[in-house]
Amino acid sequence: MNPRIGFIGIGMMGHGMVKNLLAKGFAVTIKVHRNRANVEDLLAAGATEARTNAAVAQASDIVFICVTGSPQVEAIVYGKDGVIEGAREGLIVVDCSTAEPSSTTKIRSDLAARSVKLIDAPLARTPKEAEEGRLNTMVGATPEDFAIVEPVLKAFCENIFHVGPPGHGHVLKLVNNMMAMGFAACIAEAFAVGAKSGLDLKRLYDVVSVGGVNCGIFQMMAAKTLTEGTLDGFKFGIANAQKDLRYYTHLAEMLPVSSFMGEAAHQSLVQAVNLGFGDKLIASLFEAQERVNDVKIVPR
Repeated sequence: MNPRIGFIGIGMMGHGMVKNLLAKGFAVTIKVHRNRANVEDLLAAGATEARTNAAVAQASDIVFICVTGSPQVEAIVYGKDGVIEGAREGLIVVDCSTAEPSSTTKIRSDLAARSVKLIDAPLARTPKEAEEGRLNTMVGATPEDFAIVEPVLKAFCENIFHVGPPGHGHVLKLVNNMMAMGFAACIAEAFAVGAKSGLDLKRLYDVVSVGGVNCGIFQMMAAKTLTEGTLDGFKFGIANAQKDLRYYTHLAEMLPVSSFMGEAAHQSLVQAVNLGFGDKLIASLFEAQERVNDVKIVPR
């Protein structure tokens, strides 16, 4: 029999994850936050609604948490009627957020005191792949616990990586995101310099696209921006990226490891947020550069 699944965090990613869990025959109990419109089809497909996070834990063998970051995870675990109140011996909690490793360590320790296990399984790709059941995940867990959750993860993931012991999933995700945001910040700055010098930015795009500097991040940043004048090629929010880089720089400081590149990328995101672009997608780093440097990058 399939384990009973609990799911907390029915946002843009969580909706597709639950949809695919139901389609694969899992019994799913969900906690609705505010947006009921996002869950009506899931309830119609057989999901059960619980009134509290504790009730989700009580009804489940494995509870997935899919929210923005550590403050939200901590509120779900420790808050009123939280997961830790409803947790029973043998429960597995899977944290799919991009979280701060120090917070993850504390939550794992507190849950372990109740004989509950915490697995970190942050996600990659977008809500589109979530709906298609084609997410990527990087899992920090013991081999025994990974064997338990892997069949469940297959319901909504195309690529599942067991990256090491508990905690290593969240660390790997932060390292991955630092590289991605570092590339993005570098690209935005380079285009600003090119624009200020009078360079034809389409020629810059053409040259980079056939050389060693070309990469997926470059194409997500620049292709639609230059050809269509739109800024939605890289579907990740600037404020969320700022949060991830803050977690990364905290991690580097605690190890300690010098982090000149991570700090620079983080500050470029802080600047973009302070300029009012926090609710926009990553390619709007071009707009931040336009504002700061009085240049034109995006065709309008």
